[in-house]
Amino acid sequence: MKKFVMAALGGTAAGVLLTTQIAGPLIAQETEANGSVYEQLDLFGDVFERIRSNYVEEVDERQLIEAAINGMLTSLDPHSSYLPPRDFDSMQVQTRGEFGGLGIEVTQEEGFVRVITPMDGTPAEEAGIEPGDFITHVDGEALLGLTLEEAVDLMRGPVGSEITITLVREGEEDPFDVTIVRDRIRLTAVRHRLEGNTAILRVSTFNDQTYPNLRDGLAEMIEEVGGIENLDGVVIDLRNNPGGLLSAAIRVADAFLEQGEIVSTRGRRPEDSERYNSTPGDLIEGRPVVVLINGGSASASEIVAGALQDHRRAVVVGTNSFGKGSVQSIMPVQGDGAMRLTTSLYYTPSGRSIQALGVAPDILVEQRDPVETAEGEDADRPARTEASLRGSIENSQLTEDQLRTREEEQARAEARAQLRNEDYQLAYAIDILIGLNALNPVRTAEAQN
Repeated sequence: MKKFVMAALGGTAAGVLLTTQIAGPLIAQETEANGSVYEQLDLFGDVFERIRSNYVEEVDERQLIEAAINGMLTSLDPHSSYLPPRDFDSMQVQTRGEFGGLGIEVTQEEGFVRVITPMDGTPAEEAGIEPGDFITHVDGEALLGLTLEEAVDLMRGPVGSEITITLVREGEEDPFDVTIVRDRIRLTAVRHRLEGNTAILRVSTFNDQTYPNLRDGLAEMIEEVGGIENLDGVVIDLRNNPGGLLSAAIRVADAFLEQGEIVSTRGRRPEDSERYNSTPGDLIEGRPVVVLINGGSASASEIVAGALQDHRRAVVVGTNSFGKGSVQSIMPVQGDGAMRLTTSLYYTPSGRSIQALGVAPDILVEQRDPVETAEGEDADRPARTEASLRGSIENSQLTEDQLRTREEEQARAEARAQLRNEDYQLAYAIDILIGLNALNPVRTAEAQN
């Protein structure tokens, strides 16, 4: 018995010794690291005091500290930043769908302000601002060296006032100026219309109104075509959609999925990971879907496109998306401000991260410039067909209903041809949808019944 006790005590002693031998250096390293951090904080305090005491002009201490905080955050990535109280209030208003400004979504790349996209129906869009443009000056003041928030502040101003921005655009040799009148931006999150029996859903942003707008617009169009059985399908147009709320993107994707994962987010720690799944119910009961994207489709837009693509619920058409695969959390801080901090990356249902890669379309379709009729060309010249030949035999076997159906089909074909000239990508998407619909077993069975 004594031997057993001694052995146990020996094991305990050895365990204590081993723990001490391992933990000792770790504690020393942690103490050293903490000491280094405290030294750096002392350095910050020293620099702050010297600026406050010795700078050539009196400084605003609050602004100085805010600039230091913002510098710390913006050094992490282009999407992390400090939001002073005024900017925090503006952001909260924007997520509700109304705010003041130019209607332009921007980011910062190596100190330069880059346009992600102009928003639909805004002064920026009307002025011809394009995705990928770089804004170098605002009213003659250079933006290089400013934070993104400072640059945005320069672009803000009273509704009705003019602003001149200087742009650098790929393909243009020299920078050029564009004058824009500021306005209050009231975003319509989703616009809808019918092209024949195809529902077009133009989603311009993801905010609190996006899903209700989409749901109500679909219901209205389904009623207009005489019921879900007459709907050919849906084109979800996400081109130049800069994103918005993660929750809104999840609801939009869920509207067309019956089951399965929509998106997952993975943070620094495993316990920070989250997975969002769809719920039963498809608003269009399995009708085909085509999603349109381009280089201005970012963030929440890519979540929707990636989810529907991975589940084979939609064909994605257009060009490669922007590639913003990170999630920012808004964290209120002291003084009524907030910090926007990148806390996770999101992954599509198949487990792919699109950060800096984007969503690749299933069918690559570049946009074409509208084709103008050459001067002197007779655009109304009738096509040469059998029916146009003198003395051709008329087809007397068609009933009135068949003749009417033929005329309606011809009118739809002509409308698609016109649309192809105005918006080639959208026309291409509709053509794909018509093809998918023709192969849809649900519609085939309904037609036979």
